Amino acid sequence: MSSQLLSYAGWVFLPNLVTGWVQTIYYGIMIRAGDPKPPPGSPKYRKHRQRIYFFVITLYLLYTIFEADWEIRRAGDFYQDLGVAPDADERAIKSKFNRLAALHHPDKVNTARDTSAASNYFVQLKLAREILTNPTKRFAYDRFGPSMLDWQHCASVLDYVVAGLQQLAPYYVAGGVFMVLLSLLGYIEWGAYWRFLAFGTLMIFEGHTITRPYFPAVTTKFINHFFAIFTAHPPYLPFQTLTLARKLVLTLFIAFSRLGPLLEDQDQKGPQKSEAQLDQQLDHLEHIAQGTEFEATRLLTLEMAPFAGDEKALKDVQVKSQEWLVQNTIRGAPEVRDAVGRVMNRRRAGAPTGARGTK
Repeated sequence: MSSQLLSYAGWVFLPNLVTGWVQTIYYGIMIRAGDPKPPPGSPKYRKHRQRIYFFVITLYLLYTIFEADWEIRRAGDFYQDLGVAPDADERAIKSKFNRLAALHHPDKVNTARDTSAASNYFVQLKLAREILTNPTKRFAYDRFGPSMLDWQHCASVLDYVVAGLQQLAPYYVAGGVFMVLLSLLGYIEWGAYWRFLAFGTLMIFEGHTITRPYFPAVTTKFINHFFAIFTAHPPYLPFQTLTLARKLVLTLFIAFSRLGPLLEDQDQKGPQKSEAQLDQQLDHLEHIAQGTEFEATRLLTLEMAPFAGDEKALKDVQVKSQEWLVQNTIRGAPEVRDAVGRVMNRRRAGAPTGARGTK
């Protein structure tokens, strides 16, 4: 329990602390001596810190999963105590127990210290044989682990399933109510859908696992199959898979709470930053347009200065300017030229040779 509390407490201060260390080391390696480093608070500095922070959170998430697996392996199970596979039959279990009992019986050791250790181990072997050779108790052990040893009132599979559900119900009811309250108070706005989906998936998976007579497919076809091919890891039992799944979901919730503000801040600042840049660019274009208009007006005033006070001359200049615009701008447009060309072709079609307009 203390190691789990330390692991959860590490989420509070370790990510920020390690991110600062890693960023300092990164700048020391990637930036040459004498070159300026990104100042704290600058966009480049924040971008680097966000990426390193995400990397640190991911590594710590993987570490907590590895820690949970290590705790499961250290606790062991009855199958490992006897050295048999989870699918071993009753005959194989009894045969293995007889060989181990012949080697580790307390009567075969000499010193009192060795006798005490051998006696404890022998009791553990007898308990493992008793549980695994009883189909009802074996069913309960595979799904609920050593906690089923305290359910002395259970005599059938149904009794063990009911006892297990009674033990799990407060956990899921309290967890669901707590998540709803946090959601209503606005503490889990980011990733709320994925949190509720993970919680519901875990609840359905656990209910399916403890009520079925077979191991879950994710354990037999994926996890244990991977262990058998690539590692020497002992196979998981259903209760061990559930233990790891609970730790994984809880760790994901904590990781979401650490990454949520970071990603939400990016989502909010991204559009605001682009709008600010757009407003700045529009202001710059407006200043350029105003300056261009002022310069054009000044040049036009200088060009018209010789005709100041002469109404007739100004009118002639205006008419000539309009004709120039028509000749050089409007008629010079490709669309206008194409339209005039099509009209001229229709007028020339069918005219006798030498007629006006055909040459």
